[in-house]
Amino acid sequence: METPRWLPYATSLGSFIGALIIGGIILAFVGGDPLNAYAHIFSAAFGNTGVLSDTLVKASPLILTGLACLIAFRARLWNIGAEGQFYLGAFGATYIVQQVFGKDVSPWIFIPTMAIAGIVMGAAIGLIPGYLKAKFGVNEIITTLMLNYIAFFWNAYWIYGSWSDRGFQLTPTFPANAWLPRLSDYAAQIPAFAGLTIHLGLVFGLLATVAVWYLLARTRWGYEIRLIGDNPNAARYAGIDIVRNTVLVMMISGALAGLAGMAEVTGVVHRLQDRISPGYGFTAIIVAWLAKLNPWAVIPVAILFGGLLIGSREIQPSGLARMLQGIILFMLISSEILNRYRIKIERKK
Repeated sequence: METPRWLPYATSLGSFIGALIIGGIILAFVGGDPLNAYAHIFSAAFGNTGVLSDTLVKASPLILTGLACLIAFRARLWNIGAEGQFYLGAFGATYIVQQVFGKDVSPWIFIPTMAIAGIVMGAAIGLIPGYLKAKFGVNEIITTLMLNYIAFFWNAYWIYGSWSDRGFQLTPTFPANAWLPRLSDYAAQIPAFAGLTIHLGLVFGLLATVAVWYLLARTRWGYEIRLIGDNPNAARYAGIDIVRNTVLVMMISGALAGLAGMAEVTGVVHRLQDRISPGYGFTAIIVAWLAKLNPWAVIPVAILFGGLLIGSREIQPSGLARMLQGIILFMLISSEILNRYRIKIERKK
């Protein structure tokens, strides 16, 4: 029996609502007021133009990392390394600042070069598990997960060493010509932009969404990716090169996460530091699944989680956002039974 098209999205919505209910029960158990807490999160994330701008800043890396996970998952490749790829994308952008260009280089050269460096670094670390999976059948869950730690310590080597700013665990602030432009930069021309923190990284995410959708839905290679994910045996019988596609998909996945790291370090942090991510690469796994591997659905889901990150910073307990993310992931996994099986009630004869 074919699964109705609406059912996966209904289960995602049900998973989110169920997570809110369970989270509310836990909040009430520890003495909190769930309704006030959720109302405050909503107000802090979407209550006015200023906080909505901050929410979109948080959503920008989630869109890119969510797409990174989505394209890998669509080919049935479990990329758990988007966090490490994000970090190395930030490293690539920082390398251009520290080692290649000076303060007098035009932003029209600086920013594209940093974007390319972030993409290349993300793709390079994505190549490793892709090649090991394709050639030797090594489990990509293990390799991508372990590569996260390599990326963390690789960055730490530089920011605690030769790139350290006066011995602190961060680099000197990037020159202004290496910053992604924000809406607030144009407040003199358009007063309504004053105080708005949205930067060019959001445009990167939207363009990447269009590109991933077109790739998966309108190209022959996208068809091959979908076929590999749906039925690897049929793909192999049809003559599709699974080895080549496995490597390319993991590289593209890493490239998207690397671009997210570049956008974060140049659009928000403006320097490389030890912890530049609150777990974007791991949250992206939930974003991709909650979107049911639909590139267009990644955008609203990423905005939702961006709002959760913004709003939950102002309430106690401070771990509410991570708790809700964990519950949502658990509910999503549990809800898959509704997509795979039908519950049928029959009268006993």
